[in-house]
Amino acid sequence: MSTDEAPLGTPLLVLNLKAYANALGPGAERIGRILEHQGAAAGVAVALAPSAPDVGFLADRLGLPILAQHTDPEASGAHTGAMIAEAIAASGARGSLVNHSERPLELAQVAIVLARLLAVGMVPVVCAPTVAAARRLAALKPPYLAVEPPELIGGDRSVSTARPEVIERAVAAVRQVSPKTHVLCGAGVHDRHDVRRALELGSEGILVASAVTRAKDPAKAIRELLRGYPGP
Repeated sequence: MSTDEAPLGTPLLVLNLKAYANALGPGAERIGRILEHQGAAAGVAVALAPSAPDVGFLADRLGLPILAQHTDPEASGAHTGAMIAEAIAASGARGSLVNHSERPLELAQVAIVLARLLAVGMVPVVCAPTVAAARRLAALKPPYLAVEPPELIGGDRSVSTARPEVIERAVAAVRQVSPKTHVLCGAGVHDRHDVRRALELGSEGILVASAVTRAKDPAKAIRELLRGYPGP
């Protein structure tokens, strides 16, 4: 598969560090290095989405793709505090999560953000809370779309095991609208079994956060998730 079709690679593991205290600054770098090393060893494409202040710092120090956790729809200019596409590109990041359930946008705003990110060479990873939302967002032709029912995010049940029909229907809906969009599975993914099931259902990777950021041993947690992918 060409990098134009899957600019971050597939199968893919995207780790969202959110804003957990143990995953900021040096902690984010430590987890990022573990993810980079273990991903390479497992033959799995990996990317890291750290807290906004760490994006440029980690893009400079790590070899794996760094994603912002959010992009605002504003253009460059007098927008104090805005996380704009141009700033993300200037930081050295590779792309951004868009429309995460904790940073939702209107459909029109998602379209603006995608256009701005793509215009500066960034890779959008768009999040969708439902199958219907996935279908609507797929019409924007994002390179990656992560299906994450918000009620399962951070919980003990994975969407791939608790609600497998969501993944199956989302994959079918997205492929019908945008065949080149790569569907990821998120929400409640904790172990190799969740990952393996997500891939069996047609997804091409996962978007994960708490399984690693809240783990006592992040290295062990990452290794466990990677074991759910096919070997190199």
